[in-house]
Amino acid sequence: MTDSPSDNSHSVATETIRRSLARRYRQERHFRRWALSAVLAAASVVTLLFASIISNGYSAFQQTYIRLTIYFDPALISTPDSDPAADIPRVLITGDYQGLIKQSLRTRFPGIGKPREKRDLYALISPGAAYLIRDMLMERPDLVGSSKVLWVPADDDVDMLIKGHIRRDVREDERRLTDHQLAWIDQLISEGALKKRFNGAFFVHGDSRDPELAGIRGAAMGSLFTLGITLALSFPIGVAAAIYLEAFAPQNRWTDLIEVNINNLAAVPSIVFGLLGLAVFINFFGMPRSSPLVGGLVLTLMTLPTIIIASRAALKSVPPSIREAALAIGASPMQAMFHHSLPLAMPGMLTGSIIGMAQAMGESAPLLMIGMVAFVADIPQNLSDPSTVLPVQIYLWADSPERAFVERTSAAIMVLLGFLITMNGLAVVLRRRFERRW
Repeated sequence: MTDSPSDNSHSVATETIRRSLARRYRQERHFRRWALSAVLAAASVVTLLFASIISNGYSAFQQTYIRLTIYFDPALISTPDSDPAADIPRVLITGDYQGLIKQSLRTRFPGIGKPREKRDLYALISPGAAYLIRDMLMERPDLVGSSKVLWVPADDDVDMLIKGHIRRDVREDERRLTDHQLAWIDQLISEGALKKRFNGAFFVHGDSRDPELAGIRGAAMGSLFTLGITLALSFPIGVAAAIYLEAFAPQNRWTDLIEVNINNLAAVPSIVFGLLGLAVFINFFGMPRSSPLVGGLVLTLMTLPTIIIASRAALKSVPPSIREAALAIGASPMQAMFHHSLPLAMPGMLTGSIIGMAQAMGESAPLLMIGMVAFVADIPQNLSDPSTVLPVQIYLWADSPERAFVERTSAAIMVLLGFLITMNGLAVVLRRRFERRW
């Protein structure tokens, strides 16, 4: 008994479908493997980046200090043409504090008479240690004429040696420290007079030419002032613009033109906003260069499109029935928006604003155009003081030739990344805490 033609056709069709399904399932498995490989590759690159930053930067949170017994010799602190009783602050400011350190080193290591050896000995201590002693004496003038044991920062080369970034097993002319300096360092270590301590100066000092004294406080304050201006201007303006465009703007050519321009501005390179700020705020209005005020205005222009788009999306996610119900019971369009739609859309608006602030925090290109790339050692006290921000500080340190600035750069990147991760985490928490699903 033979199969009918219809049975043969059915078998062929079934076999074709089975092969097609097998091929599609195989392609799906290949796609999943490729997608998983892409995710693993991206995660590996990010892990490698973080590992490189952390391995280079964690040591910056410790600093090498040397213990010295400082005798506050009145002969080195006072000046012949000043009366200490009448003008103590001026006398203390003009004192020879570097001489106090040199005197202490000569007392600890007697018998050094050659000028070259003296220079090598004095180079063990950071040049900025004299200013730290001066500031301490300005607070306690009663120390004049007495002795005090102090831990002063070592020079950056000594710090790099202790942290293992300078090799000892090479010839003297191939390293930055001489054999005499290595012997003195070993003696200090054996006496317990040289130790690594927590580098508090990294968080409380401003920028410095000396790596061992450089800190991020000036850049952090500049970032705080700049982001404060940005948030105070961009959030209310962005939310108001989103409310108007979404609920009250008439549908015409002008509204369409505004919406298209907002979407286009969100994709404009950030340096263009820096050029705009340079031309308008500094050259035309004459605002102070390198100030957080101008930086905040520039970043406001850059973040406004992001906040407007996110706020409009949040308003669109609110069901129209809520607004219609409010209008049906007699609420005005303004009341329906501010009493019903806006509170429900606020979590999405806050999330978009936080992401916009995080984006502004990591920007450096627009701020370079308005002069916030200058070396600023002082801590800014107000919105018009010259300052810089963390991304620009990282850029400046990365361009420095000293090896000690490499770890400072990585440490500042760790601080910046920690801040950005915190802000993005806050956005996720707010979205999950207050978001309502319809």
